Amino acid sequence: MASFDVVSEIDEHELRNAVDQANREIGNRFDFKGSDAEIELTEESMTLVAASDFQVQQMQPIILQKLTKRGIDISCLEHGDIQTTGQKARQVLSLKKGINKEVAGKIVKEIKNSKTKLQAAIQGDQVRVTGKKRDDLQNAIALLKAGDYKLPLQFTNFRD
Repeated sequence: MASFDVVSEIDEHELRNAVDQANREIGNRFDFKGSDAEIELTEESMTLVAASDFQVQQMQPIILQKLTKRGIDISCLEHGDIQTTGQKARQVLSLKKGINKEVAGKIVKEIKNSKTKLQAAIQGDQVRVTGKKRDDLQNAIALLKAGDYKLPLQFTNFRD
């Protein structure tokens, strides 16, 4: 039986590189001179920290551009509100990893409705699709790429 996995992952190494590049550009830009503007990366989120909410808004396109150039789909980010406290403004960008139950259910339903001889099973935060024919699996990948699930999907572990 041929199979593949549908996952939603972020390449941690490329993410760290993009944040480092963005911090370097922010440090070199004239409009950020003398400010303590930076992007902090944690396991679950990125935090844009600057002196004013205007500077935070100026940082957004920088990090989004760096992520895109590094091949990270920016639909994996969930933008929080800009919060101003005292001398600092910060915005949290949450990182969406894994496929949640609702989206996994939609993927399984989409595959079952496609009238192909494929089985889809939810396995934790990924979906495993199995079938006999390679062409059916490739059609399923094309079908899922065309769908709008509001999160980036990758297709891994393709086996014949």
